[in-house]
Amino acid sequence: MGVRGLQGFVRSSCPLVCMVVNFKELAEHHRSRHPGGTPTVVVDAMCCLRYWYTPESWVCGGQWREYFSSLREFVKTFTAVGIKLVFFFDGMVEQSKRDEWVKRRLKNNREIAKIFHYIKSHREQPGRNMFFIPSGLAIFTQFALKALGQETLCSLQEADYEVASYGLQNNCLGILGEDTDYLIYDTCPYFSISELSLDSLDTVMLCREKLCQSLGLSLSDLPLLACLLGNDIIPEGMFESFRYKCLSSYTSVKENFDKKGNIILAVADHISKVLRLHQGEKKLEEMLPLGPNKALFNKGVASYLLPGQKSPWFFQKPKGVVTLDKQVLSMSSDPKSKQEVPVCTHPESKQEVPMCTDSESKQEVPLCTHPESKQEVPMYTDPESKQEVAMCTHPESKQEVPMCTHPESKQEVPVCTDPESKQEVPMYTDPEPKQEVPLCTHPESRQEVLLCTHPESKQKLPVGTDPEFNLEAPLYTNPETKQEDPVNMGSEVKQQITMVSDPEILKVARAHHVQAESYLVYNVMNSGEVECSNSLEDAMDQALPSQAFVYRPVRQRVYSLLLGDGEGGASACPTVKEWFVYSGNPLRQPDLVRPLQMSIPGGAPSLKLLWLSQEAGLQAQRLDTLLACFDLSYSREELQVVESPFQALCCLLIYLFVQVDTLCLEDLHAFIAQALCLEGKTTMELADLQLDHVDPRAVQLGTLLVRGLTTLVLVNSACGFPWKTSDFMPWNLFDGKLFHQKYLQSEKGYTAEALVEQHRSRLTRFHALKSVVCKACMKENRPIVSRRHWRSHHSGRRGQQGSSAHRTSSGYSRSGQGQHWRDQGPGSRQYDPDQWRRY
Repeated sequence: MGVRGLQGFVRSSCPLVCMVVNFKELAEHHRSRHPGGTPTVVVDAMCCLRYWYTPESWVCGGQWREYFSSLREFVKTFTAVGIKLVFFFDGMVEQSKRDEWVKRRLKNNREIAKIFHYIKSHREQPGRNMFFIPSGLAIFTQFALKALGQETLCSLQEADYEVASYGLQNNCLGILGEDTDYLIYDTCPYFSISELSLDSLDTVMLCREKLCQSLGLSLSDLPLLACLLGNDIIPEGMFESFRYKCLSSYTSVKENFDKKGNIILAVADHISKVLRLHQGEKKLEEMLPLGPNKALFNKGVASYLLPGQKSPWFFQKPKGVVTLDKQVLSMSSDPKSKQEVPVCTHPESKQEVPMCTDSESKQEVPLCTHPESKQEVPMYTDPESKQEVAMCTHPESKQEVPMCTHPESKQEVPVCTDPESKQEVPMYTDPEPKQEVPLCTHPESRQEVLLCTHPESKQKLPVGTDPEFNLEAPLYTNPETKQEDPVNMGSEVKQQITMVSDPEILKVARAHHVQAESYLVYNVMNSGEVECSNSLEDAMDQALPSQAFVYRPVRQRVYSLLLGDGEGGASACPTVKEWFVYSGNPLRQPDLVRPLQMSIPGGAPSLKLLWLSQEAGLQAQRLDTLLACFDLSYSREELQVVESPFQALCCLLIYLFVQVDTLCLEDLHAFIAQALCLEGKTTMELADLQLDHVDPRAVQLGTLLVRGLTTLVLVNSACGFPWKTSDFMPWNLFDGKLFHQKYLQSEKGYTAEALVEQHRSRLTRFHALKSVVCKACMKENRPIVSRRHWRSHHSGRRGQQGSSAHRTSSGYSRSGQGQHWRDQGPGSRQYDPDQWRRY
């Protein structure tokens, strides 16, 4: 994460950059400087997950009660000294960082393979040096912090940018995280989470000002340095030869520094002694070997510029400014302002024209009179035609834009620069609202397309082509998204194209997303692209499918609900791009997943009804929709009699056992027994549990259940929250070690009485919950039998690839909807590493 090599360089070679500080003292100093203000630390939560997860056991699916206690202690410690915490989580992966995301996921796959190899060889959990965070940790940490009363936010772009912006704009005490990008942003101080001692509240502050002193740079040079070294946007290899060239000409190589340290010193030296000589005179591409990577490099530098900030490394001189060569002949008095203004002689007309000073270049430019407004406007020389063109001020951006003559009307119209082609395109006036609208460049074809009016929203939309049906369809523009300056905001000048047309519904989804109350819903509706990171899954176990496939039919029905909005059915919905990690997936491109029609009498309700209506009895309709997403409408009566929070657990277990028919009665006993016993366990008792050994199959079953709980978060939020979120939080339903213990006991043939620890009331509830799951599965002709019985009738089945060992078809359902996974069309991959995980 962050800038390549900078973390090690700062720790080993720049000790002055790292300063030990105390949060309690910093808070007191902050209060003395800002009376009445609350010292606030903004926390990059994704950087802190490893620090927060203190339980000894991590491989069995997560020690959620212990983890919740760890978070509570963390919050309590800061609150005790009067420090407010604001937590930020990653809400999406930016396209410019997708390659880096994929690279890390593939690396994680190799780490997970080593973990399972170790478990199979040693029958125990690996050491902390192989630690891998439990599946779903980030998602459930959001809800844990909210349950603890903390302000918790989910980002709409890369979280580190929003963290740095929040820290700067809210005068925060500092940023707590572990990402060297925070040394590059010009924002509030940056503190290391890995160096934090919770007992004393001591930590290390990494001082960017001292880093600049050590390198001979200014703060505004740091984004340039970061991109030349490589970061999450700029691949490390892009400037490798350039860095070695800097090193070869560097005359102050330090023998006590390693090679990476000397490279950083050499690049910084080149910036300060060579590049800075031509700063403001030459463009970056004239000083650096950018080649075809100019746009990416500029984006990388701009990604560090917070709102209101500018970089001196971006060439600020306007294109084609008329060079006057100091030909100012006299001073003329402006009759309106009564002020003297300089004039110059126009080189062609030989007439004197008044001049003004350009705000950007600080150079004087001539003025001309606009034929309609009669106002004087500055003139610039077009670099292509070498002709002078008048400039006008855009009414919204307040920026000056050149004008051109419309070929038909012969009138002068303003032009704008297309962000993709970098070519100037005319702005046309729509005859109805009298508003100027540009020609829109289609992102795929790069061709200009006309704008159409959507019949319902009355919005001007570019006409796009649906790749599935080759039909023209409008692309919806998100009214919430503002156009951002590519230099100041680090974003492309594009209006966000969304997957839904209703701005009210999109606004509600956005609010739930930002407040960390939902999961994936806004991503689906906004961009139609979602991702799920690695899970602890054994790629060599052919009998258990990846969670990505087990829960895909549920996600497909949710996509239909979110994108269809009750009209036209799933066939009218666009496909969703899924970046889900599973064995055999090289992640070169996303899976294109079709929404799947839900089986609800009368059709799926609209999102406005589910999300906004307060009608009586609507909660029952929300629950019906949730069950339909799992295709469990037939189990409604059985589930109604189940008490909370076991209703959600039974829903999940019924779905799992119908989908994956290699699950057996012993597995069901273990799932139910651990949930019932969890209620009576203290955190200390759970921490003290000791296992005979670790079983790789139980590890993956724990992961499968926890990923099911994250899927419940998605479905519940999409359906308007029919269930309380606490009903399916893992600290109320699941403990990894406890499940593992019950799994091992069940495998040994323990009775139900022994599994529930001889507790009579638990035994009664155990049989009741078991009956609900078994009856629901029998309705689907899915008997749940003992492993001993299963082995006698399916000898060798777990190791064979030819059997239908689970029903993870993309769209499998009892009513015959959808296709079997072997018959998938669009989205299927050409490779087929193993058919259990084939899309």
